[in-house]
Amino acid sequence: MLLESGALASTPKVPPGNTNGPRARFFVLEETMTDLIAKAALDRRIAEIVGPVIEDLGFELVRVRLMTGKESTLQIMAQRPDGTIEVDDCGEISTAVSAVLDVEDPIVEAYTLEVSSPGIDRPLTRLKDFDQWAGYVAKIETTELIDGRRRFKGTLAGTEGDEVLITLDDQAEEITIGLRFDWLSDAKLVLTDELIREVLRGRKDAGQIDEAQFDEVETIIDGDEE
Repeated sequence: MLLESGALASTPKVPPGNTNGPRARFFVLEETMTDLIAKAALDRRIAEIVGPVIEDLGFELVRVRLMTGKESTLQIMAQRPDGTIEVDDCGEISTAVSAVLDVEDPIVEAYTLEVSSPGIDRPLTRLKDFDQWAGYVAKIETTELIDGRRRFKGTLAGTEGDEVLITLDDQAEEITIGLRFDWLSDAKLVLTDELIREVLRGRKDAGQIDEAQFDEVETIIDGDEE
């Protein structure tokens, strides 16, 4: 198996989102889902195998995806409880995970193992992620139509019980809605200048970035210089 270690990541402390304005609640019948770490049946089986191994090493499992095609890749995202992870950590996780996967052998075809950080525009796979990243823009998708739509974009406003709160950015007036976590099929942060600045600030505070090594720092989003 080939290891591809991802970029480093850190989680900054952020202020809670603004929950002012009207609240909307929607009700649908859905199959209960405890998290978005693994969605497909095989992904869930893999998560059951590698999750305890990763936790024993002192890390958290963020997402598992087996991506099939001409070449199959098993993508595992992990982090420390404080949101950080180093390249050496990815190597340590890969070694431990490879050993247990070789024994359990849940994947029939040949595949590449890729261990990485969640990245800056990270997936939000656990209920606590929506509290941790309150105040930042996210895209959320639901399994079924809710009030005629499946896709929602706006500023995260934390959680309330088992609901994810998001202030929509496509309404005439500010409105914060509550979506039950087990309705979600996908959720991730949107790459914005504010998010990048906060993540870089967090890395600098953690001593992961030495500004003296750079003449100038530029932020580039979707190929455009900002």
